[in-house]
Amino acid sequence: MKSITAPFMRSTTSRFPAVYPFLFCLILGLAGCATSPRAASTTPPAKNLIAVMSAFDPEITATESLLIGTNPPVAVTRINGVTFKQVKFEGHDLLLFASGMSLVNAAMTTQLAIDHFHVSKVLFAGIAGGINPAHRVGDVVVPEKWYHHSEAVYANPKPDGSGYILPEYFKPTYENFGFMFPDNVTVIRDDMTTPARTAYFAADPALLETARQALKTLPPIPFAGRRADVSVGGNGVSGPVFMDNREYRKWTFRVWQAECLDMESTAIGQVCWANHTPFLIIRSLSDLAGGQEGINAADAMQAPASANASLVLREVLRAMK
Repeated sequence: MKSITAPFMRSTTSRFPAVYPFLFCLILGLAGCATSPRAASTTPPAKNLIAVMSAFDPEITATESLLIGTNPPVAVTRINGVTFKQVKFEGHDLLLFASGMSLVNAAMTTQLAIDHFHVSKVLFAGIAGGINPAHRVGDVVVPEKWYHHSEAVYANPKPDGSGYILPEYFKPTYENFGFMFPDNVTVIRDDMTTPARTAYFAADPALLETARQALKTLPPIPFAGRRADVSVGGNGVSGPVFMDNREYRKWTFRVWQAECLDMESTAIGQVCWANHTPFLIIRSLSDLAGGQEGINAADAMQAPASANASLVLREVLRAMK
């Protein structure tokens, strides 16, 4: 016994036998598990959760006010700094979380949710810049296809000014905007053997039809003294820029016939495509993406426009079987 107990009688400056650092690290490791940022709520996540995403505070506030209200979430889980709230809403099990702003954050958080929860489909409600000149601020669009507008080759001009010097591999598919030549993306998933080029990612047909049905019972949305228009279909484009340029806006509409432009949707669509997960994106127009005269009014319009998108989202959820 003495040979076992003696080490515990030594001063704190003595050397520990080899086994004690191992035990000490084990204890620290177990303690760390209890406070890990990946630690989940004690309530197990539901099956077939509908992921509901928004990018930043005005969008998140608008969605949570309608879908959570004053009722506490069923469960809250924090993973890699992202808070996931499991919510019951009119018979649906929802998973609310912030995508974060721009393409990389949106892709990361979408994949995080799919990896850690039983996500059956993904919905997003938020704001965007209006591209189609038929739309006004406050209108809501639910595009069918989502394109990248900033996957591109940036080329040098030819010395004689007759055009641009393009790399040999690149064959332009779209009209260029000056030195910017848009391109499609290369993708792969588990039912493919080799990567392939794709132009867009399509929202789920069944969810699009649900959105169309929801519009039939959607109450009028008053906005700035008029009724906001809500439409399903058409194209959307995304890129990692806040777009506020009149000529670029015209070009984007000409090339993609886009309804709107934002910073997250195509990334969400691409991740959902890669994981065979249905998705639907709802966007309310907070600004005209450079089509206005003077300063962009997005700051003043982001909260009321976010509310419009969330109202449509709520009705889509209600229309789901």
